[in-house]
Amino acid sequence: MTSNSTFPKRLTKIDDLTRPDHYHLTVDDTCYYIGEYTAREGYAFSATNQLIYNLKKSVLVRGQVQWEYKEQAIKQAASALRDALNNDALNAVTFAPIPPSKSKSDPLYDDRLYRVLHTIRPNPTLDIRELILQKNSMEAVHLNENRLSPDDLKECYEIDENLIEPLPNNIILFDDVITTGSHFKAAKNILCEIFPNANI
Repeated sequence: MTSNSTFPKRLTKIDDLTRPDHYHLTVDDTCYYIGEYTAREGYAFSATNQLIYNLKKSVLVRGQVQWEYKEQAIKQAASALRDALNNDALNAVTFAPIPPSKSKSDPLYDDRLYRVLHTIRPNPTLDIRELILQKNSMEAVHLNENRLSPDDLKECYEIDENLIEPLPNNIILFDDVITTGSHFKAAKNILCEIFPNANI
């Protein structure tokens, strides 16, 4: 594992220069990232690649030596984000992890994003809600060459209506990798229907 000093202590905004790399995003979308992941390169390519590879390790390796690398990656990601985020501002936002490819009833469901968010500040706890759920399990995007559009992905999502109240004013969608931006757009679009007055 690499140290947190490898990662910048601030978020980088996707702007006019970098937005074409995420072609589903528009000027109306506000997205930030920390660390640059390079697709189709191995874990040894960069510190971020190593982090993502470890973070995405399957739940099938639970109990094996590899699982410790996943646990370390969750802590490392949370620590890097803690360094980059304003602690006071965290009190005014609701975090919504973008759902993984598997439904919550699937034995392969991976709650890594929820766990990263919870580890940022365990006490006092952040407002973290799994507002968006995957209706049915599907193949992980990084294992599938067929990229779904935001509209296609939106049809795969549903809202957990038990978590709607209290109505959030500011929602931060959270994911471990952003490529085309399709998952962000799908998640944003379904949340806009439920929370039309929220800043997402």
